[in-house]
Amino acid sequence: MNRKLYQALENSPIIAAINNSSELTAALATDVAVVFVLHSNLMELAKLSKAIKESGKLGFLHADLVKGLSTDDMAIEYISRHSGFDGIISTKPAMIRSAKKHQLLTVQRFFLLDSTALANVERQISLTEADLVEVLPNVSPKIIKGVQQKAKRPLIVGGLIKDKEDVFATLGAGALAISTTSQQVWNS
Repeated sequence: MNRKLYQALENSPIIAAINNSSELTAALATDVAVVFVLHSNLMELAKLSKAIKESGKLGFLHADLVKGLSTDDMAIEYISRHSGFDGIISTKPAMIRSAKKHQLLTVQRFFLLDSTALANVERQISLTEADLVEVLPNVSPKIIKGVQQKAKRPLIVGGLIKDKEDVFATLGAGALAISTTSQQVWNS
């Protein structure tokens, strides 16, 4: 994994996950070091990534949720060439592999709904070699430890992180960072 990213998350383990421009403005005014852009469209990618870069933060784009782009290699090449994002987030193994090929950092996102989904983590990561793994929704400390053992990657936990207590519990269980849309948590 990229040393700069790892150090940024060690020093500032709360990731601001944003859905729109006003949330981006709020996130850029905080001490978070990493911003996840969850929803966007093709026309605003350059503007969003430029604002994140100018603030000195690292930016990740949820590549599966960009309106106007398909989820294929050409979309990743476009993101790599025409935006300033440091990396992508995706649930799709092909997108992760493509992003690695284009020298982008990668976060592979998993929704852990049951034991089958949990078992899928190790298999998928062995195929993609994503830099980081993100699991949603916020899971128990036992599950966090189990995912880390399977993924053999630093872990981000997101979804349903509502307060400082959730942050401490998740980090205490071994996660490297948490991602949240809660502006209250960004500022804690």
